[in-house]
Amino acid sequence: MADGNRRVLVGVTGASGVVYGIRALELLAAMPDVETHLMLTAPARTTIGIEADRTVAEVEALADVVHPIRNIAAGPASGSFRSMGMLVAPCSIRALSAIANSHSADL
Repeated sequence: MADGNRRVLVGVTGASGVVYGIRALELLAAMPDVETHLMLTAPARTTIGIEADRTVAEVEALADVVHPIRNIAAGPASGSFRSMGMLVAPCSIRALSAIANSHSADL
């Protein structure tokens, strides 16, 4: 697996447009030197069932590591978890507000 300099975190929220997060995972999966870490919100799981042509299990299979959204003990919850960055796509207004205001109820 990649070192911390080749990790990319992908968050998918329940906002309309889950196809953007899925497409990002597809593109990142084609890069063997990049390790992807996926976090799906509960509404994202519902929206995938409505909008996507893949199941939640198929989306999760695109990532190298899947973190349960409520696991605040997961690596990405730590400030010492090295990565190239995080993409949240789609990003709901609620998630954007939580990120901007450092609200840490989940990953």
